[in-house]
This record gives sequence, structure tokens and C-alpha cells, in this order.
Amino acid sequence: MKQRLLSLDAFRGFTIAAMLLVNNPGDWAHLYPSLAHAKWHGWTFTDWVFPFFVFICGISMTISLTRRIELGDEKLLLLWQTARRSLLIIALGLLLNFIPSFSLSELRIPGVLQRLGLCTLLAAPIVLWCSWRAQLWWAVGLLVGYSLIQLYVPVPDAQGVWHRGSLLPGEDVGAWLDRALLDGHLWQHSKTWDPEGLLSTLPALAGLLAGALTGQWLLSKREPSEKSQGLMVAGLACLGLGELLNVWLMPINKSLWTPSYAVAMTGWALLIFVVFYWLLDAMPSARWRRCLSRGASPLLMLGMNALFIFTLSGLLAKLLGHWQLSKAQTLKAWLYAPILALEMRPENASLLYALAFTAALWLMAWALWARRCFIKI
Repeated sequence: MKQRLLSLDAFRGFTIAAMLLVNNPGDWAHLYPSLAHAKWHGWTFTDWVFPFFVFICGISMTISLTRRIELGDEKLLLLWQTARRSLLIIALGLLLNFIPSFSLSELRIPGVLQRLGLCTLLAAPIVLWCSWRAQLWWAVGLLVGYSLIQLYVPVPDAQGVWHRGSLLPGEDVGAWLDRALLDGHLWQHSKTWDPEGLLSTLPALAGLLAGALTGQWLLSKREPSEKSQGLMVAGLACLGLGELLNVWLMPINKSLWTPSYAVAMTGWALLIFVVFYWLLDAMPSARWRRCLSRGASPLLMLGMNALFIFTLSGLLAKLLGHWQLSKAQTLKAWLYAPILALEMRPENASLLYALAFTAALWLMAWALWARRCFIKI
């Protein structure tokens, strides 16, 4: 573990590539179902992406902080540095939301980077000062506490009608809390609730702690084969538990980040990560590991500059969608027009544009990789 964990970089690259693909279709009205979020309950391939990022943050945090502690850094110093980085990530997310309206009155306060930063900020003291058993209890406690709040606390909806235990859009406790604290600064497509709201940060934090526990397992002195087996068993157990929670407690729901969703997505993250881990870090044959690492280099290029590529993709998408070449045509529409002219299904044209966008961002990642330029916060 003294060398960089290639599997983590490759898994991060896989996740950022998936994010680029699902976030940048040519036409939001023409999507294959797996490339769109589930409309409410349930999940699709797209619903993998965000919890995978959260899980990866947990692994990275544990490995990074543990190495720094072994080098003699004080825990309070590490807490301050992690908090500063978390606040910078939150600020970056707010800046992305500020563009292109540049209006504070319309600024959406929640967001993807805001949730990642907040979860990192809250997890840092737990990871620094708690044992793995205490971290596990924290994760369980967060899921239990969130469930009790959602199922038993009565709240009014946007029309003033009271509900208890309702998980319909805008009627749950999280939506009420967001309206009470962030009214006018929520997701523009809903206005009355936000998929990255405040209350659902609790189960998201539990997912990050699951990643932190995975990092602890990877840092242990066990053999790589034993680590791989443990990750696979844990992944299957989380998938099974997630399905039980889906039936008995609350449905799998990304917008509410229900405990069943948090646990099931952790299971998928473990199973997909263990494939990368076995192929790139744990396989007994060093020759095969070298060959596979070369094959995985496109993902490694994205994974080594994931935060920069994520931010750049958001800025680029906003630029393409709002730069008017004429009153009737944006820059994105101009670029998309040649693809639409091809004789193919609208869903295929939309997917082809997303693939082209992803390839363009990969070229940027390749250029940075070629110059050994790794942009960090």
C-alpha cells in the first residue's frame, strides 16, 4: 500500500466517465432509460454515479489520512487541512451553480460538490479519531436516525397539508427542512425539494463511512486475495440488505437517498471496485497486472484529475447551452445539428453526442496526463 492504489484511480475514472456520459446527452427528451435517473422509486445505471463518488471519497480519505499520520502529522492539523479542502469543494460547487445567471437570489445552494464537501467535512473527525467499529456504528446510527425522522416526524407540505411518513415528492421531512432553510435556493425543476437536500446528507455520510471502512480493510495486513474475498462478500451482503430494506423499510430512492439506496449502492460500489482491485492490484501475476494497467490507462487518466474534469465538464456544458450563436440557436444546438442530420433514432443521436462530449473531456485528461499535470485542491 506504499504505492498508489491503481484500482482506486481506475474506479474513479470509470465513475467520472459514467458521470460525463449521463450528464451530457444531446437531448434530455430522448434518453435510454438506463441513462436517466429513476423517476422516483427504483434505480438505474445513472443512479450508481453519485454514491460511487461518495464511496470513493471515503476510501481516499482513510488511505490519505492514515499515511499522513504514519508520517507524523498531527490529527488536528489534518482535520484543519481536510476542513479547508471540504470548504473549497463546497465553494466550487456554489460557483458552478452561480453560472450563468450570476444571481444570488436564484442561486441553488445544494449540489453534487456541496454534498461531497459537506460529507467529507463531517466524516473527517470520525475517520481521524474513531476506530473501525465506531465508524461502523456511526454509519448504522445515521441510517437509523434518518429512517426514524423520515417515518415518524409529521411535517406540512408546500400547500400546508400535514404528512407523516410520506415519501412522495415534496412531502417528506427533508423537503420541509429544505423549504424552511433554503426556500428559493432549491433545484429549479422542483422548487419545493432538492435531490441534494440537507437531511439526506445523513445517509450519504453513511455511504462515505462505508468507503472509509473499505479503506481500513485495504490498509490491513491481510493478503490481497483475502482482501478481495472480503470486499466481494461485503458487496453481496450490502446488496442483499439493501433489497430487504427496500421491501421492509423504505423503497430505493436516489432523490431521498433512502437507507435502502445507500446500502444497495454501497454493495454495487464494492462489487465493481473489487474487480478493479483484483485486476490491477491483487492479481498474483505482476506481468498481467502491468498489462491490465496499460489497458486501464484511459480510466486512470480521468481518475487522476477527476475533480478538475468534473468541474470543467460542468462549465463547458453551461457554456454550450447558454452561448447564443443566434436568437434561435445555442452553441450546443449548432454542434448537435450534424448528429441529428444522421439517419438514426433520436435516442442514438442523443447518446452519440454524449459519447463525443465524453471523448472531448478524455482528450483533456490525456493532455494533462501526458504532461504529468495533476490538479488537486
